Amino acid sequence: MKQFFTLIGCFLFISSYDQRNDVWWFDAGVKAQYGYTGMINQNISDSGDYAFEIGNGLAYGGKIGINYAYSGLALEAMFRSSTALYEDKTGASITNIDVDYSSLDIYALFRTSKNLGYFEIGPKVSLWSEVDRSGEGLASPVSVTDNYNSTNFAGVLGFGAYVIGSDGAFSGILGLRFEYGFTDVVSDGGAALGEPVGNINLNLDGASSTNPVFAGIVFELNWGIGYFGQAACGERSKLMRF
Repeated sequence: MKQFFTLIGCFLFISSYDQRNDVWWFDAGVKAQYGYTGMINQNISDSGDYAFEIGNGLAYGGKIGINYAYSGLALEAMFRSSTALYEDKTGASITNIDVDYSSLDIYALFRTSKNLGYFEIGPKVSLWSEVDRSGEGLASPVSVTDNYNSTNFAGVLGFGAYVIGSDGAFSGILGLRFEYGFTDVVSDGGAALGEPVGNINLNLDGASSTNPVFAGIVFELNWGIGYFGQAACGERSKLMRF
């Protein structure tokens, strides 16, 4: 009878693992995201001399997940290249201004996943490395990196579904992600020079914050690293592979 109850206990433990109840588990993956980008500035909107256009951005990188049951913390590192576009109406003919910026983005997102779907929310810190402006009749892009803050913060919201596998040993996830920059990416010196469009008359009545935005799709492939469980009933818990 004792052996019978021992077997029942093992079965219940395995079932609880399959349902991710009360189990610490870890995963890692690679991911990419693509979508619409821009930098919002109220002075540009109010000036009438410029109009926002939709740019695009691409990011790729990896993630590590630290999870308990159906929820956890996703730590991501992504290399990003993005473009903010503006329509310049100040000249005799309408031209475009492109502001291309590159960054390393670090995410710390709370994620919950169940029923083959997920929801995520949390902060992002961006380490900007290069900013170039082109257009305005310029023959080649001009580096304006010094006019921008090197460290910027944003909020992130996302959701999606598992399209390959499930939340187990291997999965593919497709979702939507939205990001909004809470800090002004333009430095005080850059504001005096009229960034992001490079017009020194832009901020004569006071500088307005410039906030980057992103909305697009994200795809990731995840592999389960392992979970804390018992190799056999009665043994101490240890890290086990899926």
